[in-house]
Amino acid sequence: MGRNIRKRRSSMATKAVAASAALALGGGGLIWANFYASAHESNSSGQNSTKAATAAAQVATISCPDVGQKLTNVPEKAKQGVATELANLDKQITEAYARLASTRQAQAQDSGFVQNAIVGPLKEKRAATIDRIRIDIQRVGGQFNTQLSQLAACTTQAAQTNAGQAGGNQQNGGQQQNGGQQQQNGGQQQNGGQQNGGQQQAGANGQGGNGPTAADFVDITKVQANAQLGVGQNGLAANGNSGSRGTFTTKCGTNGNDNHNTDNVIVAPGVTNGAHHLHDYVGNQNNDAFASDQELAGATTSCQNQGDKSSYFWPVLRVQDGTQDFDQNNDGGGKEGNVGKILQPVQAQLKFVGNKKGNVVAMPTALRIITGDAKAFVNGNANANVNWSCTGFENKVQLETQYPICPQGSQVVRTTNFQSCWDGQNIDSANHRTHVSFVQADGTCANGFKAIPQLQVRLVYNTPQPVIQNGVVKNAYAVDTFPENLHKPITDHNDFINFFSTNLMNKMVNCINTGKKCQ
Repeated sequence: MGRNIRKRRSSMATKAVAASAALALGGGGLIWANFYASAHESNSSGQNSTKAATAAAQVATISCPDVGQKLTNVPEKAKQGVATELANLDKQITEAYARLASTRQAQAQDSGFVQNAIVGPLKEKRAATIDRIRIDIQRVGGQFNTQLSQLAACTTQAAQTNAGQAGGNQQNGGQQQNGGQQQQNGGQQQNGGQQNGGQQQAGANGQGGNGPTAADFVDITKVQANAQLGVGQNGLAANGNSGSRGTFTTKCGTNGNDNHNTDNVIVAPGVTNGAHHLHDYVGNQNNDAFASDQELAGATTSCQNQGDKSSYFWPVLRVQDGTQDFDQNNDGGGKEGNVGKILQPVQAQLKFVGNKKGNVVAMPTALRIITGDAKAFVNGNANANVNWSCTGFENKVQLETQYPICPQGSQVVRTTNFQSCWDGQNIDSANHRTHVSFVQADGTCANGFKAIPQLQVRLVYNTPQPVIQNGVVKNAYAVDTFPENLHKPITDHNDFINFFSTNLMNKMVNCINTGKKCQ
């Protein structure tokens, strides 16, 4: 226990690199190279450097099938071994992406380099790892779906592909099914909404080499209104005009004590740096990869009501302004492309609301819910659950595939509305999703699931206003991501583990079911 990081900030500035850069692991930090030099410059072999730029533009990242999402039944005795192997799959992709990003010149000179030197060897490693998952499951008498062995092969993904494909980056008011809740996906790309000739730029001022890009930002004042009715300054209303209309708000701070780590005890228990990106933690103060339910239940909490020892965590937001933070040379931080100054929310509202069709029941202790998909850029948006907006615009515009550029005096807002139907039996599932679900269109829970209080997390940030000039974004902000997901806004996600006391949970349920507003 206790490996959560209380960060030490640094004011050291990094040098900006013009145009695009590549990320490589090792050596204790980022290795950057400028691949988009002037078209008039030549490399040592006499080839125009635009050849390297073309190669970099054609292949931006690596896309691998998500094995964990396909696992539906893992025996209890196999869970730790399977979790370790799933984390190995993530590590292998991270390493392959780093090699992809650091070998652009070789890619330009050899059209088969990516397949032969990166994607092919990655497939072999993944096949061996998936087979170890099979062994872990079958060793304890479980059934293994042999079709999972077909998920070893990976593909490359072009820079021109925008965030959250697989049905799509629907702009201009297009609708998109979002984790069971249909939302309109914001608006029109304005002012720099193209990727600089299809080339992936480095982050702000050339940092990082793995995004975000100008196409990831949009001036919110230019986006067509698309927000659902009921979305307002304080998040969604209590799900309609009937049913359980009360609310319960818990106040747990904004992570002012700088409690961070790059673990994820839900998806990668026992694995250090299982998330490959940094999390903010509020509420439970002992959440790391090695925390047992007993340890979480006995931990201290940042919540004002000490009966709430639940863990609330999400990827940090950073501004890429040329400065380094405490984790510049750490796994999950600068070594994996998560660079820039960490921004602490100025508000973190944690509110539970009811069900528009009827009463809610208590959540079980240690219930785990993941909402959104940290890998949505390469997985597709089937599990995406993202709402980006600005204060003063929340009841008008909600974005999924772009970060908003807010006008002066307005703040960036991240809002997440969790699944609110539970299977009535399990506190988790093999893929960490099938034990909970979103309500149906009419507000009811399908498949005999029970309605539980819906957690809504609303985070507000003071961010410098990004500026797009000549297809390059300066003062960009972005969420931390797995390196190969390129800091796309569609990858935002949120995690919750319930450790409310029985008395406080019963109070919450009573408040919601009787239409009261409690805290």
